[in-house]
Amino acid sequence: MKGVSAEEKRQVISKERQTQAIQRLNRIEGQVKGIKKMVEDRRPCVEVLMQLASTQEALRGMTKLIMRNYLENCATEAIRSRESNEIYDELMDVIFKFSR
Repeated sequence: MKGVSAEEKRQVISKERQTQAIQRLNRIEGQVKGIKKMVEDRRPCVEVLMQLASTQEALRGMTKLIMRNYLENCATEAIRSRESNEIYDELMDVIFKFSR
């Protein structure tokens, strides 16, 4: 990546994953709008809860996609470029954030 700093380089999502992420986010956005309509229509709680569970799974899938990109590209590049002290702190923060 000519003209891109190391900091910018390790913060970029790959083009392939960007496309996948946008597709997933569009589906999630539709799910959230559907949930809102269900609440507005006063649908039974169990139906809303089922749709919420489905949306949470979709968000977990999105997290997995971005996490993989982060580990394969961002973190790996930072470790290789000898920014390891900073990246290890960042990795620990990310791991603890998503291990809850």
